[in-house]
Amino acid sequence: MSAPTTPIGLLIVDDHPVVRDGLRGMFAGDPRFEVLGEAADGAEAVSRALVLLPDVVLMDLRMPGVDGVTAIRQLAERKVPARVLVLTTYDTDTDVLAAIEAGATGYLLKDAPREELFRAVTAAARGESVLSPAVATRLLGQVRQPAKEPLSQRELEVLTLISQGSTNREAAARLFISEATVKTHVLHIYAKLGVNDRAAAVATAFERGLLTPRGRP
Repeated sequence: MSAPTTPIGLLIVDDHPVVRDGLRGMFAGDPRFEVLGEAADGAEAVSRALVLLPDVVLMDLRMPGVDGVTAIRQLAERKVPARVLVLTTYDTDTDVLAAIEAGATGYLLKDAPREELFRAVTAAARGESVLSPAVATRLLGQVRQPAKEPLSQRELEVLTLISQGSTNREAAARLFISEATVKTHVLHIYAKLGVNDRAAAVATAFERGLLTPRGRP
């Protein structure tokens, strides 16, 4: 494939300078890409993306201060058009689902071969979803895993409000029940869906058709 006339602009986000240096060197040697800048945490990633306007952000997840998932969510909220490609050492179900629910275009592990990473960045720049084989296997297993038991109508109501950004207290007020009751419903939802946080619960519910896109904020 011939190189595009305009290189893909990259922002590299990782709290380890050695990792950033390695990625910068890797991409700087290929004319298809241009490293516009670097960031050491999520907060810096958001501020730099607003200024640099990269095509693709290579985002680590676990960083001090503002983490990667929060940064991805903030980029989406601020309508930064960059595609976010997560590049991390972690491939747990919760990490994958939380990042994708926050708005990530793709998810790769740091041990991905150079050419796989290049292909992933190119695909992400086109808006295509990219998952490393190991991550795809995990995510597919999560999606195909049936709910242990169906959610009750009240649990679906709570989950819908959570998907719209409501806190437990706000959901309690909307449903005219106590906050403690909402917390109990949330724990039941986690158990039934096989997840352990709100983002994963919402993502899993959408993937299984328990919620419709209209339930999104």
